[in-house]
Parts: sequence; C-alpha cells; structure tokens
Amino acid sequence: MGLESWVSSANGHDTFPIQNLPYGVFKPAGHQQARCGIAIGDYIIDMHKLSSEGLFTGLAGEASKALTDETLNRFMALSNNAASAIRLALSQALRIGSQHKNALTRALVPMTDVAMQMPCHIGDYTDFYSSIHHATSVGKLFRPENPLLSNYKWIPIAYHGRASSIYLSGTQVTRPKGQVSVDSNQPPLLKPTERLDYEVELGVFIGENVSPFDSVTMTHAEQHAFGVCMLNDWSARDIQAWEYQPLGPFLSKNFMSSISPWIISSEALRPFRTAMQREAQDKPTMDYLFCEQNEQHGALDIQMECYLSTAQMRQNKQPAKKLSQTSFKHSFWTIAQMITHHTVNGCGLTPGDLLGSGTQSGASPDEAGSLLELTAGGKQQITISDAEKRTFLQDGDEIELRGFCQNESGLRIGLGSVINRIIPNHSPQQPKATDEHFSL
Repeated sequence: MGLESWVSSANGHDTFPIQNLPYGVFKPAGHQQARCGIAIGDYIIDMHKLSSEGLFTGLAGEASKALTDETLNRFMALSNNAASAIRLALSQALRIGSQHKNALTRALVPMTDVAMQMPCHIGDYTDFYSSIHHATSVGKLFRPENPLLSNYKWIPIAYHGRASSIYLSGTQVTRPKGQVSVDSNQPPLLKPTERLDYEVELGVFIGENVSPFDSVTMTHAEQHAFGVCMLNDWSARDIQAWEYQPLGPFLSKNFMSSISPWIISSEALRPFRTAMQREAQDKPTMDYLFCEQNEQHGALDIQMECYLSTAQMRQNKQPAKKLSQTSFKHSFWTIAQMITHHTVNGCGLTPGDLLGSGTQSGASPDEAGSLLELTAGGKQQITISDAEKRTFLQDGDEIELRGFCQNESGLRIGLGSVINRIIPNHSPQQPKATDEHFSL
C-alpha cells in the first residue's frame, strides 16, 4: 500500500497506481502502428520505445521483446514467470529513487494522446453462466416453481460464442434486428429489438497455451489465466425469447460484446483473493472441480458497477445514474473451475482466447447485473431521472461498466471501464411484441 512512484499521478490514482500496471495496446497520436503499453497513473509506458533502451535481461528481457509486437498475444503466451519478471522489473524502475527514471521517462506517453486498440487477437470466445444469483433470478421470472435447473450446482454452464463480434469500449451499438414473436398465433416478424439489454460480466483472457486433447487440473488452471477486463455481453431479449429453444442464444447475442481496453494481470489481483462463498452442501462433489486452495483463495473481490446516461441527461449535464453494484466474489464458479471444466474434454485454449463470466449479480435487488432482473422481465419500470424511466434500453442511452478492487488495507486498483452508446437501426418499424409473449 505504501509503495510510491516517481510518476506522481500514479500515487493515489484510483485506477492505475504502481500496484496495478495493466497491459493494453494503443496508437500514439499521428502513428499508424499499434504499440503494447503498460498503464501507470495518467501515462502509458510505450514498450516498443522502452525495449530499445535495453534495460532488462533474462526473463524480463524476453518479456520486454515480446511486448514490442502490435498485440499482446506473444507476451501472453509466455510463462507466468516471464510475466512476473517484467512486472517486477517495471515496478522497481518506476519507484522513487530508481536509477532508470530517465529511460522510463522517455518512454512515457500521456493517455490523452493515444487511441486505445483491441489488446490482442481473440481467437475464441466462451461465455459462462457463473452467477447463481443471476441464474436464480432469471429462473424465477419464467419457472417460479423450479428456478434453478438441476445441473447448475454440478457443472459450469457455458456456450461457445463468436469472437468476431467482440468490440472495444467506445464502439457504438447499432440496435440489432432479428425474428421476434409478436403474437403466438401469427408468424414472427423481422424487426429491430425493443428489449435491448446489457449484462455486467468479467472477461478472462487466456495466457499460456492448453494443447488440444490435453486437460488442466484445478491446481494448474490459474497459470493459464493471464488477466481480466470488464465485459458487457449485449442482449436482445425479445429475439432471445423466440430463438433460445432448443439450442440457446444466437442472433440475440452475436451482434456485439464489448470489453474495456486494459487487461489487469492475475498477479495484480492477488491481494483481492478471498474464500469462495458457498454453503457447505454446495461444494463440488466432482473431484476434478475441487481443490482446497481454490476453496480458500479462488474467489476475487472485484467490484462491478453499471451506470446509465440518457441523451436527455447528457444534454442537461446530469451525471450518469448508477443502476447496480455487485462483486465477482459472489460467483458460484471460480476462474480456475471454468478453465478446468472447459478443458476436461480435451478442448485446447490459445493465448488471447476470452472467457466471459456470465452476468454477475448479488443476492440483493440492487446487485442485479441486467435490466432483465432490475425490471422483472420488463414488467416494472425503473426511474432514471425525474423525467425518464426505463424497462429496456432506448436509442441514445449510454451504458458504462466499471470495475475496481479495494482491500482492507486501503489498496485500490481499477479495471477501467467499458462504455458504449446505442444508435438506431433504420429498418422499417413493425408492431411491438407484447409482454405476455416475452420469455427466456
């Protein structure tokens, strides 16, 4: 907590203090070539420039060379030891009294002078369903007598997503269209969604490779987790209601998922580990999903917030409305369990693959991670401002998801945020779907 940097803006910075040092990719103003960088306070360390200084040797030097690429993939593929070595070397070089201050100063770029890029090439994307509170709340809307299906506490539920529709924070969300059932006695209509929703999720990037037909154990799973970001898995609930049976979501999900630009390393998250919050009877009974280390330290207390700003609010210079806040520590399944289960059948994972945690919600209503839950499936409006209410999102609405960690000693690091604004789909307007035909 007491560690300070000669980069003065890093000291007391609520997102990028010296204890964080997250990884990202950026383009400096006036440059076409992307650069790998590390955030410190209000600056980015241009690793392409810093590598030319020749400061680091050994594992740190190997990592530094990998960070001269235009994406993080080669660096992510290195061992955890190499990632730890460059992180320690940079931490020491950034501390007050460092002999490398001049070299680091030459590599600093103000964050205001860059355009952030996708941090890596994402080869594959899997979205989990790891929040038992979200699963139960949604289940109650449509199966009051049996909200949680019998397999939930046995298996980390997930579906295979589409990596090509993952976008960076700042990308506009074009309201998607698809088939919607307006009247069960009539054919469906092809129309823009009227039930556009967000989902508060954690993104987990894979680092070290898992070879095809291999599987990892719980004791080794976390060495394959490179780091995390905030993720918004946008959802069209009326399209989802019509298409989800028998195989699950398709057009309702594949139009866009968005991520924050910085990847927070697994090492930076260590001070925020905590015990799993499960009842004794809910501990995994399948041996391959259990290890005592995971039970005691596998959960992460990452605070996750959602804010909504409407076009009218921005015009009136009103602050964004906070819709919810929860913690990833409530997740029923940990990152290690997700990775272990993902590979148990021999499915390989490659550096840059992305796992979504699924919507994260807590036990109380104000911890719900989607409008689907906050509005009881669109049946109850929520107040956004004195003049505006919502059930689902309207054109011009802007959603921001923020993440941060703070422990009892006062140490705080941030995940940054993912922000996206909704723009219209100019397809012809057609009849609206009615509430009685909305289901999941």
